[in-house]
Amino acid sequence: MAPPAKKQDTTSRARLSAVIKSARDIMRKDAGLNGDLDRLPLLSWLLFLRSFDALEAEREVFGEDPIIKPEYQWRAWADDETFTGAELLAFVNGKLLPELASMRSDVPGDPRNVLGQVFAGVQNRMLSGYLFRDLVNQIRSIDFNSSDDIHTMAFLYEDLLKQMRDAAGDSGEFYTPRPVIRFMVEQTFLKLGESIMDPACGTGGFLVEAYTELFPQATSKVLQQQLFNNIRGIEKKPLPFLLCMMNLTLHGIPSPKVLHANSLRVMIDEKGPGSQVDVILTNPPFGGEEEDSIAKSFPSGYQTRETAWLFLHAVIKKLKQGGRCAIVLPNGALFGEGIGAKIRKQLLEDCDLHTVVRLPQGVFAPYTQIPANLLFFDKTVPTKETWFYEITPPEGSRGYAKTRPMRYEEFESCAAWWGGPDRADRIENDRAWRVPIADLLASGFNLDLTNPNTTDDLSHRSPTDLLAELIETEQEVLSLLTSLQKDVEDR
Repeated sequence: MAPPAKKQDTTSRARLSAVIKSARDIMRKDAGLNGDLDRLPLLSWLLFLRSFDALEAEREVFGEDPIIKPEYQWRAWADDETFTGAELLAFVNGKLLPELASMRSDVPGDPRNVLGQVFAGVQNRMLSGYLFRDLVNQIRSIDFNSSDDIHTMAFLYEDLLKQMRDAAGDSGEFYTPRPVIRFMVEQTFLKLGESIMDPACGTGGFLVEAYTELFPQATSKVLQQQLFNNIRGIEKKPLPFLLCMMNLTLHGIPSPKVLHANSLRVMIDEKGPGSQVDVILTNPPFGGEEEDSIAKSFPSGYQTRETAWLFLHAVIKKLKQGGRCAIVLPNGALFGEGIGAKIRKQLLEDCDLHTVVRLPQGVFAPYTQIPANLLFFDKTVPTKETWFYEITPPEGSRGYAKTRPMRYEEFESCAAWWGGPDRADRIENDRAWRVPIADLLASGFNLDLTNPNTTDDLSHRSPTDLLAELIETEQEVLSLLTSLQKDVEDR
């Protein structure tokens, strides 16, 4: 039976890839859309409405009332092929989108609140009602009642998100490479029934990976609903929030528990054990400055505008006693004096910082060359010792770039060394070393520690190697500029 299923998946993927390509070709013709940063949000909310209409049809089968008023449901206007041109645009811009954005409910979990959040900042930038009709007709061909179409569409949508990340430039701060996400989720050893949160969820990479990891264990409707409720996120920016909601919906979560809000404000304002979670997986924004009102809402002595430090402090408070966290932090958050040192001290005293994985430079290229680290800690007992593990580029490679990204296989040696949920039988080697808490305290809580087993620095490298690396870097820059030029010409 396996070969026919594989053939069916291949056919479905090829068909849906053609649909998406046609949709993007249509959008390229419209003067109101300027690149993928305009096209993908439009495609996302149309896909959202198409998939939501499938849920509405399912509700009708069970005799439940519709969420969206009949005249605004997808089938009422999208399936009427004579409804086009200026009349269609006037309806979408003047009636449909305002109606969806105004939806609210006082009932927790009501899909109206999801719709209201998703469409609060949505605008239709297409200028041609005839091209808009052509686009809608393409999306109508996707069958959201078919599990094959839903599964394949989710896969293709992730590919679209990656392409958007490549087009986002400076906006790429909310994307994390898939291998990094997968490794962090796997080494957190998630359990069904735990509340899992990403307070800077971007397009939902961590949440989708966590959901995918746990869904096979949810063997009943009750367990599935529990899992839906336990996957939670917060996202400040409207564009990634919209993409996240679509991403989670396509992966099977009918009413994603994602807030469109400033997560630092939410985490500081929410108090008490009921607001805490079991697991946090996140890559918070770093290198930026938070607004004064947010910084001043933090306790005295912890008030700073550096987002990485604010997030670390808030995450510690957000975890339940016994909870776990995996977080991406830049090198700059691991050393220095002042408030940063105070927050690191809090981390070591309130939590067991058991592992720091040091990533090589370029993992987040081309969006930033700032080296990053993965911190894993449990909110259980104070830290007694911290293990450091250095990930190095593959042999023969000097780093990473857009055309040469990090692969999941490069985490395999670290995963094998990890020692399972209990981190048993860890040993020091050329990549792993252990630092007792006394040494960390003596260093002023400095976590920016280099591998004591390596001597690979510039002084040990030949001029030939250094020149070759410089030439390679310049070639990568030229390649990126050429790609950018092509994107501009294609618009």
